[in-house]
Amino acid sequence: MNALTRCLETYWSSSIGKKLVVAVTGIVLVLFLAGHLIGNLVVFMGPEPFNAYAYFLHHMLHGAGIWIFRIAMLVMIAAHIIATIALTVQNRAARKSYEHPATIQASRSSRYMILSGLTILAFVIYHLLHFTARVGNEYNNPELYKFMLDGKEVHNAWKMVIDGFNWWPATLFYVIAMTLLCSHLMHGVGSIFQTLGFRSKKSESLIKQISIGYALFIWLGFISIPIAILLGFGR
Repeated sequence: MNALTRCLETYWSSSIGKKLVVAVTGIVLVLFLAGHLIGNLVVFMGPEPFNAYAYFLHHMLHGAGIWIFRIAMLVMIAAHIIATIALTVQNRAARKSYEHPATIQASRSSRYMILSGLTILAFVIYHLLHFTARVGNEYNNPELYKFMLDGKEVHNAWKMVIDGFNWWPATLFYVIAMTLLCSHLMHGVGSIFQTLGFRSKKSESLIKQISIGYALFIWLGFISIPIAILLGFGR
């Protein structure tokens, strides 16, 4: 056990180890975003399909599945942020003795990634408080948020989303957060390819196009929901 601990500590202390943690957690989070977006877009199909989708998620493995998944995602986010900050601090310390314009630009890029990442973290916390913990609202009120699905009473998640984004400050914050997220993705997706050794002069242009295309797909998909609701969808 001590040998394993020493091996993990040595690996973590290296920049390669931290980069791999950032890349692997990044892949998980990128895949999660795509899946989460596809699920969220079901809201446009109406209350019955969306509430059926929400009911399925909250009753996987007798209700334990959603919590296992949430905890796993929070661990991925925490590991991604910690490794990114640690890597940036380590790189900045190493650059001080030979800093020149190219590395100054790299530092600025890394700094912006951290700032956007921390803003996204703040949004994730708000999003969990808003729709998961349902703090500061009446979403847990069974009289206001009940829906009959296949003969049984379930929580009306569709109405909850509609009501949530009818408040313009929530929609504005959501759009800003998604814009920062996609700015983060345009740099981050390319970095994943580079860390895993798939980026070269030949593939650089294609990887850049994939990064931009994926970021736009995520951005347009996520902001379409609150904007459509604010403009009248679901009323």
